[in-house]
Amino acid sequence: MEIVELVDFLKNYDGKKIRLMEVCGSHTHAIAKHGIRDLLSSQIELLSGPGCPVCVTPTAYIDRLIELSLEPDTTVATFGDLLRVPGSKESLNEAKGRGGSVEMVYSPMDVLALAQEHPDRKYVFAAVGFETTAPVYTLLLDNAIARGLDNIRILTALKTMPGAISFLCDNGAQIDGFIAPGHVSAVTGADYFNDLAAKYQIPFAVSGFGSKELVIAIYGLVQMVINNDNTVKNYYTSVVDSGQNDIIAGQLAKYFKPADVVWRGMGIIPGSGLLLKDEYSRFDAGSDGLDEDNKRNKACRCGEILMGKAKPHDCPLFGKVCTPMSPEGACMVSEEGSCFNAYLIR
Repeated sequence: MEIVELVDFLKNYDGKKIRLMEVCGSHTHAIAKHGIRDLLSSQIELLSGPGCPVCVTPTAYIDRLIELSLEPDTTVATFGDLLRVPGSKESLNEAKGRGGSVEMVYSPMDVLALAQEHPDRKYVFAAVGFETTAPVYTLLLDNAIARGLDNIRILTALKTMPGAISFLCDNGAQIDGFIAPGHVSAVTGADYFNDLAAKYQIPFAVSGFGSKELVIAIYGLVQMVINNDNTVKNYYTSVVDSGQNDIIAGQLAKYFKPADVVWRGMGIIPGSGLLLKDEYSRFDAGSDGLDEDNKRNKACRCGEILMGKAKPHDCPLFGKVCTPMSPEGACMVSEEGSCFNAYLIR
């Protein structure tokens, strides 16, 4: 079928209500950027799930980074979007304003040069992300070891996607199909989601990020829902294989172990994260036990939004006291956040 025929079907679909969820922050951004929701019938609802790494990072993690930034001879290095994520009382940006040592970097590898140039200073990198970004931190550690740099640490908030999807399905999220995370699938392979599809009898469609790729995947997923085809289909074959990348899997297994970790708004999800193995604990900046998630503003509904139980406009703070310039919740900070994207197209 031509793309215009797929769009016509999606726009005029009048069957049963279908609720689909993307669990990739880049998909959330691409869907908003390309106006994908405007191409869909009112009977097809797209929801943004816990696919933005910044959005699911708990307040305890931000609070720990702030503590570290205020320690003598210690600098926290991080990507720019994490600077504005609210902790329980303040953000890293606010802590920097009162004397915290915080350095914005564009790559974890930037920390190597900083640590080498200032050997008497400890550099803590904020290692946030999913299966996609975790391998980069293994390269950072490889290089730190090879160069004999003992003043590099990482504070991990690394998540793995199956645990979050299981949590959603086990806790009343009414989802008929998942747009599988494209970047994650490029690392893990599409088969990564087979067990979830079988266990919960729900279909998955792996998608690329262009407008046509998303339309094709959404059309395919709708057809799977209609036909009760509860399997995993890969619509991103130019990048994603069925199996995992063994080299990357080996790197992850070398440094990390599965762990029970906390997700902002969802609490502790068993086996859904990665912590450094004991033999590499000298590189850890205190990642274990960061399980508190205290909202700075109790009215923030980020947790419900991440679970598909509310939409950004349902939050009383949205577009009022909570904007991209002054976020009250993590979903408004990153360009991958559901509230951020909803604000841009409101």
